[in-house]
Amino acid sequence: MTGIAKDLILRALRRLGELAHAEGITLELCLYGGTALMLAYDNRESTQDVDATINPKDIGLRLSKQVAQELDLEEKWLNDEVWRFFAPIGGRRKLPLEIPGLQLYVATASYLLAMKALACRRPGPSRRGDLHDLEFLIRKMEIKSVEDIQRHIDRYYPDDVPTDKQQEMLKEIIQKVAHERKP
Repeated sequence: MTGIAKDLILRALRRLGELAHAEGITLELCLYGGTALMLAYDNRESTQDVDATINPKDIGLRLSKQVAQELDLEEKWLNDEVWRFFAPIGGRRKLPLEIPGLQLYVATASYLLAMKALACRRPGPSRRGDLHDLEFLIRKMEIKSVEDIQRHIDRYYPDDVPTDKQQEMLKEIIQKVAHERKP
């Protein structure tokens, strides 16, 4: 499966910042999904696209199309559709990456865990799925049970619970991580 490598994402973000700066604005981006795990936690080398909120949206999307043309990226390399999965209350923090023309934020690990646990997508021919990311987050956050995960979900999605099938998948990941911890 191919994706956009970390160095190309950084080039694209720098170019986006240059274009915004040239127009006298600062774009605010909050990164989610694979890009957040890549840039904030150094957990990936590539991702399918950059899931982000963009403000101001119209200018950001226009400039991202120019970046796509210049760097030979898919037109929707900067994907603003992530808003469909937002919780009523989100968690984000500033990303310590200075790019003139951009103000960068990233979803917190707790919020990413809640989002990924509710999605629980398995890998497919054209997608990575969430298992690797969940394994990383469960290890990083020292999650010991599905109930621990549910506490994170409740912070952001108080009316949602993973399905029985998703809970089984989460239990398997927790057991795998626990097994790796044992000496």
